[in-house]
Amino acid sequence: MKLFYAPGACSLSPHIACREAGLKVDLAKVDLRAKTVEGGGDFNAVNPKGYVPVLQLDNGEYLTEGPAIVQYIADQNPASGLAPAAGSLDRYRLQEWLTYLNAEVHKNFSPLFNPASTDDMKTAASEALDRRLGHIAEQLQGKSFLVGDKFTVADGYLFTVLGWGKFVGVDIGKWPALGEYAGRIAARPAVQEALKAEGLLG
Repeated sequence: MKLFYAPGACSLSPHIACREAGLKVDLAKVDLRAKTVEGGGDFNAVNPKGYVPVLQLDNGEYLTEGPAIVQYIADQNPASGLAPAAGSLDRYRLQEWLTYLNAEVHKNFSPLFNPASTDDMKTAASEALDRRLGHIAEQLQGKSFLVGDKFTVADGYLFTVLGWGKFVGVDIGKWPALGEYAGRIAARPAVQEALKAEGLLG
């Protein structure tokens, strides 16, 4: 398999999942502004949507959209426990979290990174993030992970988006449960490996 990624982008989530699952994956670094792949290649030919992550499967097909990709990765090694069994309530809880993170957290960070966003757009996004992150912090009280009692692909996704806060003035530390959670996830060996591979560790 090959993962098309941009350092620190939402593609970090499936990158972490691959390492947690113990899967061999080749990395293809993407310049999202130029829409090129390191070493040569037109990224738009890989994903006409124009963004990462993209997972190229062993049969040559491309899979896009982070929540779908991380579940595919988890299912390649069910013993890893990265996703509960298909059909179980916990699997739907996992999908519930992935959907919430994708639609309500990830997307509210986007205006804060976009130089074309107006001040009003940024204020609205920041206020929405404040509510969403506050909700997640409440859900994490007394818990180590989002679903059940072990790390899942939802944790890799939440860790990824929490990491964006420092670049756009969102202080994760105002929610102690989130700060502690991010620290625990960051300490995982597979997460450290992914961060190092993407050049995100100083």
